[in-house]
Amino acid sequence: MSLEHPLLVAWGVRHAFGTRGDSPPAGLVRPRQVHGARVAGPEACASGVEADAVVARSGRSPIAVVTADCVPVLAAREDGRAVAAIHAGWRGLAAGVVEAGIDALRRESDGQSLRAAVGPHIGPCCYEVDAPVLDALRHRLGADALGEAIADARPGHWWLDLGALTRRALEGAGVAGDAIGGFADACTACDAERFHSYRRDGPRSGRLVHWIEVHQS
Repeated sequence: MSLEHPLLVAWGVRHAFGTRGDSPPAGLVRPRQVHGARVAGPEACASGVEADAVVARSGRSPIAVVTADCVPVLAAREDGRAVAAIHAGWRGLAAGVVEAGIDALRRESDGQSLRAAVGPHIGPCCYEVDAPVLDALRHRLGADALGEAIADARPGHWWLDLGALTRRALEGAGVAGDAIGGFADACTACDAERFHSYRRDGPRSGRLVHWIEVHQS
């Protein structure tokens, strides 16, 4: 069964974070994801554009991103009439995809408050990275943010908390801390019953679909 977040539910925003075997709504519009920082609208996504964030202010088709360990972010303005779906792996975080997606959403928000929900992703219990990954993230997010999101693993490798870095990126883009939500104990690599995971299953892994739609009333 797909997951909803109370922060977005409270604003009446229809959305869902995907799990194994759920059924996303028909007509989803999503981009060709490439682990970058480009933001696109629904029309461009429908034509097959490469992007890792989608922002919509009109239309009846839900927008979506897919993941298999990376971090999905669904965000909305207060009246639900502008929404965003963001795909953030370590490359996207290093490229600034979260900031780019939130900046684009804010331009469509007429000064209204924003909320963002961080969906299930690989946790620091399972996500081991090397120095080049940390160097790329440090350049974008700074040493302090990175230091709070890593723990020693084996020599030359560290456990990385992608969710913590995503929340820092959201705050850096101007989303208030109390307007950012997540899901505790929702590691995609640990929970094979609910989630697909590329780190756990390799190329045969499926994908989780995360969607959000513009409020219609």
